[in-house]
Amino acid sequence: MDFLLIISGLILLILGGNWLLKAAVAMSLKLNIPKIVIGMTVVSFATSAPELIVSIKSALEGFPDLALGNVVGSNVANLALVLGITIVLSRIDVQKSFYITDWPVMMIASGLLFYFLINDKVIDFTEGVILFSFLIVLLIYLLRFQKQAVVDEMPEDDEALPLYKIALFATIGGVGLWGGSELLIDGAVNLAKGFGVSERVIGITVVSVGTSIPELAASIIAVLKKEKAISIGNLIGSNIFNILAVLGITSMITPIHLKDAELLNYDIYWMLGISFLILPLVFFPRKLRLDWKDGFILLILYGIFIFTTLN
Repeated sequence: MDFLLIISGLILLILGGNWLLKAAVAMSLKLNIPKIVIGMTVVSFATSAPELIVSIKSALEGFPDLALGNVVGSNVANLALVLGITIVLSRIDVQKSFYITDWPVMMIASGLLFYFLINDKVIDFTEGVILFSFLIVLLIYLLRFQKQAVVDEMPEDDEALPLYKIALFATIGGVGLWGGSELLIDGAVNLAKGFGVSERVIGITVVSVGTSIPELAASIIAVLKKEKAISIGNLIGSNIFNILAVLGITSMITPIHLKDAELLNYDIYWMLGISFLILPLVFFPRKLRLDWKDGFILLILYGIFIFTTLN
């Protein structure tokens, strides 16, 4: 039954990612908004919904380490696993707005999370408001000033859709991603519990990979359709949203108390390190490009992260 849940979840996630991407591209055309902005708002909100649901539910039911582990693990998975796979499949050429705006915001959000946790090992209501307020300011800035950060190689493939079809595809896609993630998480967590794995490890590995599947599905589909602006914008946006929206909203509902010290002593340093690593990879060995060599570096690092977490 658990395997059936996992397979069903994966199918729903892939279909949902495709529908949501179609709606996002059409929306960017209709509103004349750079697709990097659509990727960091509409797509990121939908693909971060599983993390939000899991984190709120976990915190309310007294499992804060699952909520924190889910976010930290998902952020590592988004950049090391999902971006790694994405750029192994196809290189991404990056423009300067990527490192002027997007990457610094991700690092600031990650730094805020680290500071709040190391300060008193709890994210309370006030800190949640600070995180969520930062997100609102960021969104206002993106919608007003952000330029496209990745070259769109095939703009002629963009498909214009009427508004009702955009709304329909966005709704069906979002529901598909959410429902698929729920099925996948239920099946995976049940299997993991059967092996007696701790709450933190479940959050860092099984749940975080499960909730990162929407990002993987959306990013691979984006690359296959040459919509790389949405692909990279989605990943950066999802990491920012995971911290500012998921933990911000969750902590405004109920304080998130850190229980397992390994989250602060080990896991969060991986998140900070992988996030920082993206910048030098963009410049070396070839300026403003991520290709298959960078992808293999990220995938090897993710393998080490998972192996050391489980042992």
